[in-house]
Amino acid sequence: MSVTAVFIDGGYLDKVLYHDHGNQRIDYARLVEAMTGEGELLRAYYYHCLPYQGSPPTEEEKRRYAAKHRFITALLHLPRFDVRLGKLAYRGQDERGRPIFQQKRVDLMLGVDMALLAGKGRIARVALLAGDSDFTPAIEAVKREGVLTTLWHGSRSDQTAPSRELVEICDERHELTAELIGSIRR
Repeated sequence: MSVTAVFIDGGYLDKVLYHDHGNQRIDYARLVEAMTGEGELLRAYYYHCLPYQGSPPTEEEKRRYAAKHRFITALLHLPRFDVRLGKLAYRGQDERGRPIFQQKRVDLMLGVDMALLAGKGRIARVALLAGDSDFTPAIEAVKREGVLTTLWHGSRSDQTAPSRELVEICDERHELTAELIGSIRR
C-alpha cells in the first residue's frame, strides 16, 4: 500500500470554497480522506496565515484573529493533521482604499516539506491542493524521487483556475467539483 502526504494551501482552498462553492463549510478530515484515496495517509499538512492585526488591533481584527485561531486549533485535533503558519504582511492600500495583504513563507514551507518527505523516501504519493505555479519546482523535485503527484484544484474560472504550468507538471488532476464538496460538507 502506498503512503500519501496531503498538502493543502489554505488560502487557495478558502478562495475555491468562496468563489466556486458559495463559501461552503467542509469537513477537513473527509477532504483529506478523499485526497488520500486508497493509500495510507502519512500526514496532512495545512498551510495558511493568521489574520493581520494592527498595533493596536481593532475589535474586528481581534474577532477575525480569534475565529481563525479557533479553526486552526480544531484542525490540530484531527488525526495526522499538522498546521504550518506563515506571516501575513500588510502592503498598503489599493485604489479603493482597501488594505492589501500578502502571505509570506507559506509556499516555501510547503515546497520544502514536500521535497524533504520525498527525498527521505517516506512517501510514494503527494496530493497537493493548490493553484500557484510557485509549487512547480517542488513538484519537479518530488517527481525526480519517484513520487506520484496529484493536483487538487478549483474550477477553471478566472478566480480559482490553477496555473497551467502546475496542471501540466502533475501526474494526475482532480477538480474540487460541486459533487465532491457536497459529499464533504459540514
